[in-house]
Amino acid sequence: MAAGPDSRLPGPLTPGQGPGWAKLAEAVAARVPPAEIATIYLFRPLKREGREWGTAVVTRRPPEPGGRLRVYTARYMLIVRGKERGQSKIEVTETALTPAEVLERVVQATADRTGDPEPPIAVGPSVWYESP
Repeated sequence: MAAGPDSRLPGPLTPGQGPGWAKLAEAVAARVPPAEIATIYLFRPLKREGREWGTAVVTRRPPEPGGRLRVYTARYMLIVRGKERGQSKIEVTETALTPAEVLERVVQATADRTGDPEPPIAVGPSVWYESP
């Protein structure tokens, strides 16, 4: 007799959703007010050996029209199995000041270099934060 899926195991990893992403969203909001976020580029999360890693590139709207975007790289590592389950490491770093069109090319080139078959997903801040 075949067994059904184990309900204790998480389903497929979805960029931007889940406990690791929630912790990352909280850390990003501490650095960048959600109302000032222009775009969040979500890379496909990785899960291996009881740990999950996720990366997002977050852009902050320029203070003046036509200005450059302030860019942050946000990463998390979440332990999903074992005694340390639920512990995480979060990092949010300001990495660039750039025009929007340059950023899109750099994000795609990063995905190409890593060999990820799925390109990063560009979403608005509403994926993590409620609209005011």
